[in-house]
Amino acid sequence: MRRHTARARRQRPRHRRGAQRGIALLVAILLVALCTVIAAAIAYENAMSARRGTATYAFDEALLVAQGAEALAAYGLRTVYQNDKKYTYAAQGWARPVGPIEVVPGVMLEASLEDLQGRFNLNSLADREGNPDPVQVAAFSNLLQSVGLETKWVGYVIDWIDWNGAPSIPDGAEDTVYMGLTPAYRTANRYITSTSELLALPGFGRDRYLALAPYVAALPADGSVKVNICTAPGKVLDAYLGHPDFGSDPDSDSLAKNRAAAPGCFPTQADYDAAFADPQLKTKVDTKIAQASSYFRLTSIITIGSTEFTLYSLLYQERGGDAKVRPILRSFTPD
Repeated sequence: MRRHTARARRQRPRHRRGAQRGIALLVAILLVALCTVIAAAIAYENAMSARRGTATYAFDEALLVAQGAEALAAYGLRTVYQNDKKYTYAAQGWARPVGPIEVVPGVMLEASLEDLQGRFNLNSLADREGNPDPVQVAAFSNLLQSVGLETKWVGYVIDWIDWNGAPSIPDGAEDTVYMGLTPAYRTANRYITSTSELLALPGFGRDRYLALAPYVAALPADGSVKVNICTAPGKVLDAYLGHPDFGSDPDSDSLAKNRAAAPGCFPTQADYDAAFADPQLKTKVDTKIAQASSYFRLTSIITIGSTEFTLYSLLYQERGGDAKVRPILRSFTPD
């Protein structure tokens, strides 16, 4: 009996040592796992920081290249103006796209200019007090019908930009309509800065916007901003005529072909005046049209590696003096 007890006493320390070794092994495993998790977190954070740094650098580089494209566009517009101060038309050098060209190793640039005065200016529909311009209202109504849209949107746009709270008659919508929507919001009561604001009109929708967007612009609402008949698409030209003519044949690009073949502006002022059926309407429209432009949209596409950046710049060119060109709005969306 004593021998058995003594043997048990001698064996107890061995069990303790085995248990201690098991605990030590478990602690070691936990420490290794913890260190692995910490190391992985540090590596992930370092990788994300590197990616953020690379993306920030690429964005800054792309923005600098886009500003260089603005300077190049300004030079081209000034050169064209020095050669022809009276007209702005698509056969001139400003209308030729640039690129793709490699600006620096690994950085590609594509750039193109569009004359926005070839489009209908939404801000010309009414003044800030809500007084509509009859000629512009009629032209916009005709334009809406030509793209398959309802003429009621004329009143909606006027109410969006005017200062008063009275809805246009017979069609229009002020805060009382917008506050009943979900979510509720108010009319802008200011001039439109982007044509995408049309999507805020109740019920306008994406399909209507896509149909109308190629023919409208959001430009300053002063009397000097007129539609350039030398660059306007057929639907815009016909909107002021009040009947189909230049844009009447959708299956052919007769207007584009005539412009490509013409030595200068097409249609000329005389050609366009001759298309009017109503002499009184012609006299009124003559105050809304021009043959030269000051507002252009520059689209700059910069590709760095597999990443593409696009910057849209609204450029304003002075018509006189040294024809300075300056950007007045930059955006990463087209409208």
